[in-house]
Amino acid sequence: MADMARDDQLAAAFVELADTLVQNFDVIAFLHTLADHCVALLDVAAAGVMLATPSGQLVDAAASDERTRLLELASIEWDEGPCRDCYRTKTQVPDVRLGTDEALARWPRFAPRALEAGFTSVVAAPLRLHDQVIGALNLLRDHPGPLDGSQVRLGQALADTATIGVLQQRAVSEQMIVSAQLQAALDSRVTIEQAKGYLAHRRGTGVEEAFHAMRGYARSHQMRLTDVAIQVLRGKADAALLKRHGR
Repeated sequence: MADMARDDQLAAAFVELADTLVQNFDVIAFLHTLADHCVALLDVAAAGVMLATPSGQLVDAAASDERTRLLELASIEWDEGPCRDCYRTKTQVPDVRLGTDEALARWPRFAPRALEAGFTSVVAAPLRLHDQVIGALNLLRDHPGPLDGSQVRLGQALADTATIGVLQQRAVSEQMIVSAQLQAALDSRVTIEQAKGYLAHRRGTGVEEAFHAMRGYARSHQMRLTDVAIQVLRGKADAALLKRHGR
């Protein structure tokens, strides 16, 4: 029964990641879904996704939790880390134990920060279709031992499926060029981050809890996450979303 349930979960994940030909496609929410599926299906504690701008600069696009998002931001600032290496080489960064001399020499700032966040090892998989790479996926573990080879292959399959979905959606989106959509995604990310901070202050919670509240509201009301964030910043959000925690 457990195997059947997992098979159903796997099938549902691949269907959801392939189903991007929908109106009001939200690339940021979609990549958060990718990160969530990785945590649910793989033996990892967290996942993060970085996208590349047309100029080749990596930006944080999605993360399964706040500590991973902060680690991604630091990685971008330092211009080092597994996602950066993965994107530039267009190949996987195989399982690296973060406390080893190899990891500390390779990523002198990223590795100690990741260890402080509670992670023990990392794998990075490219978001790729043939020779085109649009970003990278971080898979982080918080307990000893490497990620099993079959798990790495499944993580890459999820990343590949998500990439196909993103590129497929772009191809049919009223002749919108790739660079314009990426810029829109980055603008959306800024808006969402601003709304997260405002909502956390308004509700009296942490930013991670505020983000989950926004995301849950967007899903239940069939709205784009970016539109909910805009409503929050403009003071037009539903009173239930703005309600102070515990009251």
